[in-house]
Amino acid sequence: MQGQRVTIRFSMSALFFKRFLKRPFQIASIVPSSRALVERVADKIDFDQARVIAEYGPGEGVHSREIARRMRPDCQLLLFELDAAFSRDLQRQFRGDPRVHVINDNAAHLPLELRRRAIDACDYIVSGIPFSILQIDKKRALLQQTHDALAAGGRFIIYQVTNELKQHAKIFDRAESEYFLQNIPPMFITVFEKSNGRNGASHLSLQESRASANNA
Repeated sequence: MQGQRVTIRFSMSALFFKRFLKRPFQIASIVPSSRALVERVADKIDFDQARVIAEYGPGEGVHSREIARRMRPDCQLLLFELDAAFSRDLQRQFRGDPRVHVINDNAAHLPLELRRRAIDACDYIVSGIPFSILQIDKKRALLQQTHDALAAGGRFIIYQVTNELKQHAKIFDRAESEYFLQNIPPMFITVFEKSNGRNGASHLSLQESRASANNA
């Protein structure tokens, strides 16, 4: 905003930098999410209601730590991290938290993991993986699997440099975006919502819808 200074705080570990140099196209940004972005994404989750949350591509865990800090004692957090070094570090970070499960596997295997753990569905799925670099068939397949893995009224929350995924995610009943400047680079945060089954009704309140529209 004009006349205001925006301070963006972030920290980058040596591990994050090394993994970015090795796999620049698998990691969405050269720096981890800012504290402001982490808090904004977490604010999209109703932690009083959430029982199962999944995260695609948590990397060094900046979003994971905030989610785990806020979630209920009876909530489960499934972290899908394809990079083995990141996975080992996440295992170390969350070793003492039985609610958090680190899965060194492709996010596309979420439905299989839910069945393996006898979990019906996720209430929320959070993702920072760079969908824009995925081939169109893989992108749409992952979107379909994500939709299928969500409970009725569940939300898929993404933060991306571009907002191109919105045009491919027509299977979701609602999509609300905002452009968040307090990050390097700025990010689109989009919340896709699955119908709760009552005549396609959505859980997004009128107040939330207006707020999202004002920030879009």
